[in-house]
Amino acid sequence: MIGYVTIGVTDIEKGKAFWGDLLAPLGASVLMDMGRIALLGTGPGDPMLGVCIPHNEEDPQPGNGNMVAFKAGSREKVDELYARAIEMGATDEGPAGERMPTFYGGYFRDPDGNKACFFHMG
Repeated sequence: MIGYVTIGVTDIEKGKAFWGDLLAPLGASVLMDMGRIALLGTGPGDPMLGVCIPHNEEDPQPGNGNMVAFKAGSREKVDELYARAIEMGATDEGPAGERMPTFYGGYFRDPDGNKACFFHMG
């Protein structure tokens, strides 16, 4: 159902580098790069994450309550990717762990303040 989600960044090259390196273990890469916006994903028919300089060229403002969640595939992968995000300069918003019997997730904010989660259900 979701084609892509965009998040604002202050520096497009740093945004592509952070998200590209972080999501590489899930098979993601930059699929389209149009200068002020780049779309990352595993293939053109799959959901993508767009990182962009806002169209109005004002500072990006992460929304309160907005978050992008990525399926990690396993609890171990959640742990790995959450730790990777923190090592790459993300800030903790809730360490990887069980939130309820069938949901395991790790929450963080990227260097621009965008909130994200790696999760596994089951």
